[in-house]
Amino acid sequence: MRHHLLLCSAAAFALAGAPAMAQQASSEPAIGEIVVTAQKRSENVQNVPIAISAFTASALKERSVTSVASLSALAPNVNLDGGTPFSGSSAVLSATIRGIGSDDFAFNIDPGVGIYLDGVYLARTVGANQDLPDVERVEVLKGPQGTLFGRNTIGGAISIVTHDPGKEFKGSFDATTGSFNMVKLRATVDVPLTDGLFSSLTVSGINRQGFLKRIPYPDQRAGNSDSYTKFANADYANGSREGGDNSVSLRGKLKWDNGGAITATFTGDYTRQDSPAQATKLLGVFPNVLGPFAGANHLPGTAFDPTSTTGYLFAGLYNFCIASTPAQIAARNAQALCGPRGTQYNPQYQMAGLGSVNVDGNPFNDRLPWDSRFLIANPDLSYANGPSFTKLTAWGLGGTVQAEVSPSLTIKSITAYRQTNWKGGVDADGSPLSFLELSFTQNQWQLSQELQLLGRAFDKKLNYVLGAYYFKEKGDLHDYVNFAEGLLQVDGPNKFNTENWALFGQIDFRPSDLLGFTAGGRYTQERKLFEGGQQDLNGGNYKLFGCAAGDGTIAPYGSFPLAPPVAAGGPPCYAALSYPNPANPVQVYVPGVNRKSFSNFSPKLGVQLHPSRDIMIYGSWSKGYKTGGWTTRLTNPQGNVAPDFNEEKATTIEAGIKSSLLDRHLQVNMAAFTTAYKGVQLNIQIGTSPTIANAGDARIKGLELEVVAAPVRGLTINGAVGYIDAHYTSLLPAALVNASPIPGIQAGIYVGAPLPKTANWKINVSPRYEMKLGNGGSFVVLGDWTHTTEVWNDIARALLLRRPTNDMFNASLTYNAPDAKWSLTLGGTNLSDTRYLTSGGLNIAAGTAFGTYNRPREWYLRYGMKF
Repeated sequence: MRHHLLLCSAAAFALAGAPAMAQQASSEPAIGEIVVTAQKRSENVQNVPIAISAFTASALKERSVTSVASLSALAPNVNLDGGTPFSGSSAVLSATIRGIGSDDFAFNIDPGVGIYLDGVYLARTVGANQDLPDVERVEVLKGPQGTLFGRNTIGGAISIVTHDPGKEFKGSFDATTGSFNMVKLRATVDVPLTDGLFSSLTVSGINRQGFLKRIPYPDQRAGNSDSYTKFANADYANGSREGGDNSVSLRGKLKWDNGGAITATFTGDYTRQDSPAQATKLLGVFPNVLGPFAGANHLPGTAFDPTSTTGYLFAGLYNFCIASTPAQIAARNAQALCGPRGTQYNPQYQMAGLGSVNVDGNPFNDRLPWDSRFLIANPDLSYANGPSFTKLTAWGLGGTVQAEVSPSLTIKSITAYRQTNWKGGVDADGSPLSFLELSFTQNQWQLSQELQLLGRAFDKKLNYVLGAYYFKEKGDLHDYVNFAEGLLQVDGPNKFNTENWALFGQIDFRPSDLLGFTAGGRYTQERKLFEGGQQDLNGGNYKLFGCAAGDGTIAPYGSFPLAPPVAAGGPPCYAALSYPNPANPVQVYVPGVNRKSFSNFSPKLGVQLHPSRDIMIYGSWSKGYKTGGWTTRLTNPQGNVAPDFNEEKATTIEAGIKSSLLDRHLQVNMAAFTTAYKGVQLNIQIGTSPTIANAGDARIKGLELEVVAAPVRGLTINGAVGYIDAHYTSLLPAALVNASPIPGIQAGIYVGAPLPKTANWKINVSPRYEMKLGNGGSFVVLGDWTHTTEVWNDIARALLLRRPTNDMFNASLTYNAPDAKWSLTLGGTNLSDTRYLTSGGLNIAAGTAFGTYNRPREWYLRYGMKF
């Protein structure tokens, strides 16, 4: 109720306060215009009938926004986090707008929010958390943007527009130091080459120590754990800290513009990151969750009973193995489970067994059990000693050519090639054990071509965009996941291939000063190919069902051991256990290439009223979709089936008002929306495998208010309020089972439960005051306060991963020298040192909950100059 009153009061203040503000002299400085290209043409953001949060280069710099994720606090109903639950990399972007998005990086899961760099779609979330050293502006478009922006913009789009070369020689440089030994350098220079050819070059680099410190565990038994280097990993780099930065980026542009009909811009960019992993904390341990392993009912000649009340999942199995005598292990028929790890198919990863090591009379080989001893209350300390790295190389080439055929017709071509190569690794268990360690490699390239026909007719009353789009992407993702000291060793090579074609168009017709109409649509055809190779290097299922000898070798071609020993002619082990590939018996994924095709039409209709030059009231109806794919992270065979899932779809109705009042001293934008969200892609459980399915529908509705006020000379106040109610309206039974409540661990989901990564309320107030000095210089004081209500970081609503209601404060003081030749800024972020989880994961099988905290309180000092 308090928040509803606050929203109403803010709106009332913005409108009712007009008479008081009107008394200010009209000569006072007004609010500047922001030009955007949300409709593929340059327009004042106040004239675009879309809910947009737009930020200029100067605003981003003053508010210390250095990456896409840093925008999260400033835009209502938007959540942007650097990093996903187990990517281990802040270069991965988790983006959610109005309740729709994706909190994953896997190649099989497409983002729900489209990221565009100079008009080029970035298909992967890896590398999408772009550094912003040379940005002209950033536009955050809310709601489905399928008509003009295309695939996977079901939640919205973020358009990054970088600096264009100027026609005069000039440049800028800034150097920043701050907390955790930060050194950050940025420089941009514009160099005209001829009367019609201009160039620019931007260089940026940062080096910053991690804020989470790894400390040794004070128990000599920690040294008896198998080193993570004995298991399959993407890389074996680690270090003493997590959450640091070490990256460089380059961007170059050439622009041809001699005043004629043709202009062309050619770009190249390169980014290289070699940093420790994103800071990851162990939050909770659950070693006694019931499961199938070492159950009393697992007896030869009888069917296995997965409901056995005496069996545990991997964490409990590990504890059982190390602490049980040989007789106790034999009584549970668990000799193979507790025996040698690995199989003859991957001999380089074979290791000795875990059975009875703590009760064999030799204290020097004792192992630490998995329990709460590894939990540390301090969010910036960890006992982890496993993999910690994020190594990213990303580059791209692009060309934009525009030809003015006539004053009312322009043809535009955008051609781009991009490539990313990434390795990431994280020790999620926060302990000296190899209990939940994950690493990945991903290689991807994409080629895109877009043609646009931009025109005007009927004395500029009709504007139209017609276009065609082609996109091709290929790549691979290799997963390495180690559970419970090697009791499960996932090794998953996967290959992907996508091809997409689309035709689109939009017409904006304004027959009179009062009335305008919009109609548009996009038709898409898409073809996807996927080949999966997920395998368990420990052959756990064979050992569970007795298909393994005492030395760990498995017998995939022998008789099914659950049949009576005297029986003959039983099926081979691999077939009886539904393993699909006799050539590689530990492979759980069906071999061969899988194919899916999608087609979609995303329409848009809108109407606008212009009661005055500075007020627009609009309404729109639009659709969007997010493409489907396949589940890749199987830990259990599912026969000859490659589990797939279909598209998500969203239909949104939006109404809003944009107004510039009091001679542009007050700007008030409001929007209300409702979205029917169908076929939500959720993780459900099939056996021990997390499987993606279109397992639910949701209803999303909300309000947004953004206000800019310039009441007196030098003072500008930005304010934003977002309210959203996003909840499930239906769920498949499998989804309910997978995310059902577990007392003390997770709240579960149900019809009516809120969507993840979505706060009911977000409020931001940012006052800025500039005081002019007699020498021509100035002081600028800037403050930022953001209030965000509770957020659930995961679908199943794990209690340990919940992000509580929080308040964040940032502030800075800047001195600008006369003629703005140089400046000096002292600032601080998270001044109240408020800590909360930005992402996290709950892995019941490994008995582990882990997460990443936001950065602590930090200071910075920046010197900037222009020449």
